[in-house]
Amino acid sequence: MPRSRSWYSPSRLWHRKTIVIAALSIAAIISHLLLRFGFRSVPSVYHAPLLATLIVGGLPLLYDLLRKLLRREFGSDLLGGISIVTSIVLDEYLAGSIIVLMLSGGEALENYALRSASSVLAALAKRMPSIAHRVRGTEMVDVALAEIAVGDTLVIHPHEICPADGVVIDGHGVMDESYLTGEPFQTTKTSGSKVISGAVNGDSALTIRTTQLAADSRYAKIMEVMRESESKRPQLQRLGDQLGAIYTPVALAVAVAAWMMSGESMRFLAVLVIATPCPLLLAIPIAVIGSISLCARRAIIVKSPVVLEQIAGCRTAIFDKTGTLTYGEPTLTEQIVAPGFEQNEVLTLVASLERYSKHPLSRAILAAAKAAGIKLPEATEVGEQPGQGLRGIVSGRQLQITSRNKLIAQKTAGADQLPAVAGGLECVVVIDQRYAGVLRFRDAPRAESRSFIKHLGPKHQFQRVMILSGDRESEVRYLAEQVGITEIHSQKSPEEKLAIVRQETALAKTLYVGDGINDAPAMMASTVGMAIGQNSDVTAEAAGVVVMDNSLEKVDEFMHISRRMRIIALQSAVGGMALSVIGMIFAATGHLNPVGGAITQEIIDVLAVLNALRAALPPKVIHDL
Repeated sequence: MPRSRSWYSPSRLWHRKTIVIAALSIAAIISHLLLRFGFRSVPSVYHAPLLATLIVGGLPLLYDLLRKLLRREFGSDLLGGISIVTSIVLDEYLAGSIIVLMLSGGEALENYALRSASSVLAALAKRMPSIAHRVRGTEMVDVALAEIAVGDTLVIHPHEICPADGVVIDGHGVMDESYLTGEPFQTTKTSGSKVISGAVNGDSALTIRTTQLAADSRYAKIMEVMRESESKRPQLQRLGDQLGAIYTPVALAVAVAAWMMSGESMRFLAVLVIATPCPLLLAIPIAVIGSISLCARRAIIVKSPVVLEQIAGCRTAIFDKTGTLTYGEPTLTEQIVAPGFEQNEVLTLVASLERYSKHPLSRAILAAAKAAGIKLPEATEVGEQPGQGLRGIVSGRQLQITSRNKLIAQKTAGADQLPAVAGGLECVVVIDQRYAGVLRFRDAPRAESRSFIKHLGPKHQFQRVMILSGDRESEVRYLAEQVGITEIHSQKSPEEKLAIVRQETALAKTLYVGDGINDAPAMMASTVGMAIGQNSDVTAEAAGVVVMDNSLEKVDEFMHISRRMRIIALQSAVGGMALSVIGMIFAATGHLNPVGGAITQEIIDVLAVLNALRAALPPKVIHDL
């Protein structure tokens, strides 16, 4: 079992030392309490676990803190390190062990959040098939992706993932490319259609001829962009470090001044004891954990605690189109009927026939008929030959549902009445060999999209809002007009999305909201990346926050929870530090000895923690929509 042994190797243990130290600290504190209060042992016995923690756990932390000091990084953990030394001098071993636990536990949680890079690549690799079905002559053989050559014939079975870019040479079906390209609909595939690696095949087998090696195909390129994005992921300064950078020098200055002015080293120790930054080390993590818990109860999974602190500072909101601001599926938006036909009549006939179709637009037609309360008659002689459209007889009327080009090629009567080409998707209806109408479809915006976009500026101080999509410009512009966004970027590849997000993040903190694999690199380059829905494991790994429900209302809830968490954390930390500063003044002037300082600090800690616990409670107003 080499994998297990490697975890326990010295190098691996040192790499994961914060986890090991935190576990040892917890065990030592529990052992100390049992020995002291359970077994009534003598001090030399019940102090032993704490001393072991201070030696085994405290020394590595003090070493790291010394390195920070040499780099002139004055955070709250630096004062914690000084407090560890002070606690040993004062024989306050329990306090020192708790500080060791706080320092190591906080760093372990942060390191866990920052290890998302490898998990994203693992999710990408897991999604990609490891073999392909290659056909040579009459024989089909499973081969590794690395063995695929340009020009090979591959069979993609139903519901499999396409292993390489290519062109369909046999078969007729649909593929879901939405999470790769940004196009909102399943795409019909027939002979001559292009396919891209990573797309999910539908219910029919397809035979393709490869045009790219697997390593050069679209999915592999997204993985390359992901690696590059992770290697350049922005480093964010934590709230506790920002406050600690101010608090630590102040506390040290007061302690040194008290010692020098009085000539009593005990005053230096008393000041440091009460200055121990437990409101920073305890209150802020408790507020963060409480908010993460509240988010989880609201179907919002916070993968990186950093985002809770950063979202309030974001000033640019960037949205993917498909599945984010829209439902990600076609909706019947317009019916244009030829003279001599009625809208209700055409929809009734078409919906009756579409019940027997697997075409991606059939569900939209049936949904429209259901919404209109239409009763559907039976259809007979239904057929759907590749390239011929859907045919059948409904209520004695011959019906064909086809495309604009096929209608013109057939020289159908009334074809000259076809309306001009417009954005979105369409199907053409022929009744009794005569053109009867056109049904047009769009990826409809979510019901709450417009109100959500409108409130971002007034309620959350966003200064710019834009759409960044891989879809066509006409579709992106249509949606932008519907939801009230003026700045758009359309037909962008994952590489182009990544470049735009990096550029915007350099100007101001960014929020990126998306749902597709093609969003993952840009999501990781933003200040806060948020995935909507559970459509892609890759996107969920890349995001700092995952909204389990497909709802923008949950995005707003997260903003409210984050803002409240920051307020509570600041109240607890700043309030606790203010009380500690007052205590430091009393200690510096000799009115508070080290023991009294420790008791006072404990009272301050309890007040700060109790206030921080409010973050786990739902606020009165959790969204503005």
